[in-house]
Order: sequence, then C-alpha cells, then structure tokens
Amino acid sequence: MKLHHLILNIAVGFALTLAVSAERLPRSAAALAFSGNDFACDLYAQLKSTEGNLFFSPFSVSSALAMTYAGAKGDTAAQMQKVLRFPESQTETHSSFAALLKHFEEVNASKQAQLNIANSLWPQKGAPLLEDYLSLVRKNYGAEITSVDFVDDEPKTRKRINQWVEEKTQGKIQNLNEKPFNSTTRLVLVNAVYFKGTWLDTFEEDRTKKDQFFVWDDPPVQSSFMRQTNRYRYWEGSDAQFIELPYKGRELSMLVILPANKTKRALEKIEKRLSSKRIAQWRDKMKEQRVQLLLPKFKMTWGSTSLVEPLEKLGMQEAFIFEKADFSGMNGHRDLLISNVIHKAFVEVNESGSEAAAATEVLLWLGGMPKKPPSPPPVFRADHPFIFLIQDNATGCILFMGRVVNPKE
Repeated sequence: MKLHHLILNIAVGFALTLAVSAERLPRSAAALAFSGNDFACDLYAQLKSTEGNLFFSPFSVSSALAMTYAGAKGDTAAQMQKVLRFPESQTETHSSFAALLKHFEEVNASKQAQLNIANSLWPQKGAPLLEDYLSLVRKNYGAEITSVDFVDDEPKTRKRINQWVEEKTQGKIQNLNEKPFNSTTRLVLVNAVYFKGTWLDTFEEDRTKKDQFFVWDDPPVQSSFMRQTNRYRYWEGSDAQFIELPYKGRELSMLVILPANKTKRALEKIEKRLSSKRIAQWRDKMKEQRVQLLLPKFKMTWGSTSLVEPLEKLGMQEAFIFEKADFSGMNGHRDLLISNVIHKAFVEVNESGSEAAAATEVLLWLGGMPKKPPSPPPVFRADHPFIFLIQDNATGCILFMGRVVNPKE
C-alpha cells in the first residue's frame, strides 16, 4: 500500500477586542470553549519544558485538529476526542465549533478589533475526498477547498499555501512550510487566525523607561517597561499576582500571572496548577481596583515546532501509526495517517496593544469615605518571568497562551 500525506496548517493572530455576548452562543459552544481550555493547559504542560519563552495558540491547534477529527473513525477518533477534550458526539463538536466561529465573526464585524479566522483544504488533484466530509468542513468551518498538485508541481503548491497563510495572518507567519511536501501528500488542511487590537487604556510612550528584568540563572537584562496607574481587575494570592488588561470593547483581555518571587521554582509551581477550572477560579477572585502596573514590552516568534510528541504523550497515538490510523471518513479508505503537526506563533505587546499570529501544520500520510488617607495602590511589577494568556471574555476561550522568560529574546 502506498503511503500518502495529509497536511494540516493552522495560522493564528490576535488583537485587542471583542463585542458579543455569550448569551447568544449555544451552551454546547460555551462548554467546548471551557473543555478546550483544559486541552490548552494539557498542551502547555507538555511544552513547558521548552527552554526560554513560549507562545502558542491552543485554539488554532484545536481547530486544525478538529477538521482532521471530522474524518477520523474508530479508535483513532476516540483518542482524538479524549485528548482534545471534544464532546462525545462528532456532530456536537463540529456544530459547537461553527457557533464559536460565528461568534468570532461577529466580534470582527463590530470593528472593535481585527479577528480574522480562516480555514482551507488543499487536496491533491485526482485524489477525491468524500462529499460528506467536504460538506461538513464547508458548513461548520467555512473551509475553502482548492485542488493542487503535490506530485508534479510541489514548489508552486507549497508557495501557494505559504502565501495563503501569510495573507491571512497579515504577513506575520511567513514560510510556514519551509521543507518540500512529500510526493505522497494528498491533503493539506490550514487554519489561519489573525487578531489585532488596542488596549482599553493605552500606555503613554513617554512613560516607558528602561529597567532590569530578572532572568532566572543569568544576569538581569535591560527591558523597556510600560507604566501606568489605572483601574484593573486584580487579585493577589499567596504565590502569585493576577491582573487582567482589557482590550478596547472589553470583550477580550490579557491575563498576566506573576509569581510572587523571582525563582524558576515559583513559576513552575503555577504552571503545574494550570487548568480551565483554576483559571476560572482566579478570574472570579479578581476585583476592579487601582493598580500601579509595570509591564515589559516584548515580541517573540515561537516555532516552527512539531507537536507530534506532545500529542502522543497526551494519548493521541493511533493517528500517527500506519495501519492503525483510521481517517476513512475523508476518502473512504484507511490509507491516511498524520505524519506531523507543526505550529508556529508570533506575538508583540507594546504601548498601544497587542498583535499576534500563529501557524500549525498537521501532516497525514496515506498510510464609603475613609477615616484615614487611602492606601497606595498595589504594585504589579512584571520584572521577572510570567505567564500570560489572551481570552475571549464572553466564552472564556483561550486564544493564545505563553510565558515570558526574557523579553529581550
């Protein structure tokens, strides 16, 4: 039996606002967002051993794999459903994604932020996919479908897909596929997300000053710290401070989690506790108050990185094994397997707001008045490694997640 590839690309970017109520979403979509956050934390747990800065889009990875899951059967589907924290029903999974995507379309239409999400399929000419499968991904994921030639015109095909990703991410993800596609590639699936917006309260550039950022085992580095005192949702626990920075429209926000001390162990302790339930609990404890905030400007590109090993460790194994993988829901045959899952992400945070992009590629092979003066506001001084995430406030869906170990990298 000849071995063929199926490749799935995902590109993601983020900005700074949303404007749609969660009440307009089906409960199943809100449930998918919540369980998807558990997948986000599971994946973070697998990636946290990576040295230095970390940044990825769990929503991008989940979306791309959801389109692949749509063609999975048997044990392959069961493993993917469990690892990705999808509902037991395939129908519910895909309809819930459709509702989330509609929600994000409405956010983009509000003009408060740029939030563009696009999906596409690039099947090999002469290797037809089942109409039921194509109809499902068109209906639920709005996927564009374009036939290409991986066998005799690989360079042009790769360039065309890379250009699509670059266009959908406003140029932030370039050359996602640097290596040539194998001649047995039969399908490439691509998810692209771009998000850009503005802080609700922008920082004044003339207040940005250089200061020390403490890196764990290395000398401190000089970093540009943005500064302002304003009202933020804030909470301080015994081992960390939590602050939520809203974007214009208050529908998206950045949650920053700062360990109470500067040691590596302090950050690792928080990383071990990450879960959708824990994040929700932290956010519930946060109250709006005046906070003196110092946050470093940072910009990073993370990847391209293979996610095969992390996904295998989480329990998604059969999808990568020839003669065990079952993606017969795509083409009617058990001759496809995932050969790789590649993710690449970009983020920049500055005085005006944030911008980010990411890309993931999955390859499948055929095979009151106080009596005393008021107390000074608490100080949130992010001058040592911290965790941050971008969430849709309406659903709680984590769009992006990462940590800053060195803002100068």
